[in-house]
Amino acid sequence: MKRREHSAGPVFSGVVLVVGLSVVVSVYAGLRSTQRENAERVMDQRTAVAAAAVRTETERYRSLVETTAAGFRTNDALTWEDFDTATAPLASADLIGAAYLAFVVPATQAQIPALEGVWRARGADGLRLRPVGAGEEHYFTIFTRTLNSAGRPMDGLDLAAAPEAASALTDSRRVGQPSVSDTYVLLRDRNLPAAQQQRSFVFAAPIWSQANHPEFRGWIVLGLRGQDFLSGVLATVSQGQLDGELLATGRDGARPVVAQYTVPGSPDLRRTADLVVADRGWTLITRADASHLPGASSTLPLTLLLTGCAMVVLLAGLVYVLATGRARALAGVHAATAELRAAEAESRRQAGLLGAIMASISDPVGVVDANGAFLLHNPAARAMLGVAADEDDPQAWQRHYGLYRPDGRTPFPVDEMPLIRALRGEPCDGVEMIVRNERRPEGILVSVDGRPLDPSAGQPGAVAVFHDITDLRRYENDLAVFAGVVAHDLKAPLTVIRGHCEVAREDLDEAPDEVRGSLDRIILAVDRMATLIDTLLAYTTARDAPLRTRRVDLGALVAEVVHDRTAHLRENDRPRINVGPLPAVTADPAMLRHVLDNLIGNALKYVRPGSAPHVDVTGDVTGDVPGEQWARVEVADRGIGIPDADKSDIFDSFHRAHAEAGYAGTGLGLAICKRIVDRHGGEIGVTDNPGGGTRFSFTLPASEEETTMKKTDEAAAQAALERALAERAAIENSRLPGLSALPAAEPSSHDPASARLRAPVPDHHPASPAGAE
Repeated sequence: MKRREHSAGPVFSGVVLVVGLSVVVSVYAGLRSTQRENAERVMDQRTAVAAAAVRTETERYRSLVETTAAGFRTNDALTWEDFDTATAPLASADLIGAAYLAFVVPATQAQIPALEGVWRARGADGLRLRPVGAGEEHYFTIFTRTLNSAGRPMDGLDLAAAPEAASALTDSRRVGQPSVSDTYVLLRDRNLPAAQQQRSFVFAAPIWSQANHPEFRGWIVLGLRGQDFLSGVLATVSQGQLDGELLATGRDGARPVVAQYTVPGSPDLRRTADLVVADRGWTLITRADASHLPGASSTLPLTLLLTGCAMVVLLAGLVYVLATGRARALAGVHAATAELRAAEAESRRQAGLLGAIMASISDPVGVVDANGAFLLHNPAARAMLGVAADEDDPQAWQRHYGLYRPDGRTPFPVDEMPLIRALRGEPCDGVEMIVRNERRPEGILVSVDGRPLDPSAGQPGAVAVFHDITDLRRYENDLAVFAGVVAHDLKAPLTVIRGHCEVAREDLDEAPDEVRGSLDRIILAVDRMATLIDTLLAYTTARDAPLRTRRVDLGALVAEVVHDRTAHLRENDRPRINVGPLPAVTADPAMLRHVLDNLIGNALKYVRPGSAPHVDVTGDVTGDVPGEQWARVEVADRGIGIPDADKSDIFDSFHRAHAEAGYAGTGLGLAICKRIVDRHGGEIGVTDNPGGGTRFSFTLPASEEETTMKKTDEAAAQAALERALAERAAIENSRLPGLSALPAAEPSSHDPASARLRAPVPDHHPASPAGAE
């Protein structure tokens, strides 16, 4: 018997050892595979971030030269002062790798002497045009803004000396869009030591006049050093973990390496990202050492392998001991018991440490069990709530702690308290309430986040975290008042400037056209700035102002908007506006009027030259459950439409899809509309209108007493108009600050017969000449 017992012990322990080691090795291999997958995923993410950064910066430079060129289109006599004023902010704009910004003009050999005289008279002191080669056309830098001090002066250089730059200039003039050159060493850098010379690019944007027959005036050129650019971008986004290599596809199809960026390590991961920069294709190649990436450098697999092997050996030895003798088994039991006691002591220590941490943190925290009895209220929570003892009955919480709704008067319902909602399994964030009791007589405003207790805690319950937002809310209110005061103080001097300009213009009727034209441009600039101030204030108040919702008759409100926009026009000049049956909605009348006014105004404004506006306003109700119905309103036009590439961005702040076509605007109108619709819980979108034009649509909660108004005869239309005018008087008393001052859109400036529908300030000056904007 003893021999059999002794022989079975080694066999059992051997089986346990082999099986245990197999499992540990399998787990180790799985963890290593997971680490590799994590490294691959992190590599994809970092590469995507790096590519996005390169794409964003290059698009920023392309947009910069395009915008600068667009700004100079309106200046028929560009001077050094104009160029210096327009480009001065670029010196502090943190343009990574940018070397210079220059205004470049073309000239033949015969035009050079006259060209020198013209530009010297406009402020290019000492300008000398130095042609290179015997080509038919030369490209001279006239005005230059240096963005990096390295390199020789730029004024008067002939960019025809660099075939790559000359090709980019020629391409941009031919297609009328920004272009980027093939890589080469900038002319200004060719006198530097070879070690300091970099492969570089230039971005070029053409400048055409705004006349009926546009005249080409030159280019805006931005020089970009490749190594400085790549190093600056990757040093910011790679966190010292990515090697980078930038390749640029040339006009001959070659893909030379422009710049490289290296970090310590032995790269074993590689990614490639293709980019489109202006009219060229670039490629970004990234490499990384997997062991340096998050999720791939953990010692957990090795620790698990060693620990698992040790545990398996220990278990095999324990099996051997248990199988070979009662005494040894008892000794093993005692050893295991000792370990359990140590684990219990460690658990108590961890519990004490958790309690000390909760007592030390500054964020107020409360924890309750399934019945609402408090398991924990740390000192910060007791100090905020102003009570010394907890109340375990949820029905008494409101009276015990003094909990009220944000109005400070209505007791906070028990069923809506964050802890009660969390006990029901409903997480909640940012629930605001007032705490006012004997120790908090002045009351404080708190924001509470509630969460169900994690099941790993061993018992059901809920946890809440409190935040004192009294000072924050007071600061927001002060900031809103400050914004209004600033807007008023900014507009006051503008009013003075405008008044003086109008007086000066009336007194200078016999003055030259240039003088009166300058005064007109000043007045227009003052009007644009006042409009922008009002728009920015409206953009802020559309987010923060309180909603005053009630039942609104959409048909009457649309009739008022249409009347305001067309009543002053002659019968033959009035646009074609068709308004169908519209439902009633539950909304803030002042905010909703602004949405309709902006969308209808845009439909009247963005029309093709020589065509009359045509607008259709329709609406219907979706949903069959009362109280959950939504009204959908559509405003369709036959205008110039919106490019597909711009549809996803038109509701962003300051986005102007048609700015290059000469349509005026601040780029905030649709952003304000989106804020208003979002605050009502609805959605706003845009699609193409079949047959041409654009179709805007938005949704709002339908009124429970929704009815549609059918305009069957002239008497019904007159009654709707009278109701709209009466409602307007009420809206004027509740209109948001800034919304009432917003500029309405104008009909297309390309239509000679169109008239201004509404101006942000009185239109006391004559229309500005073409290009004054």
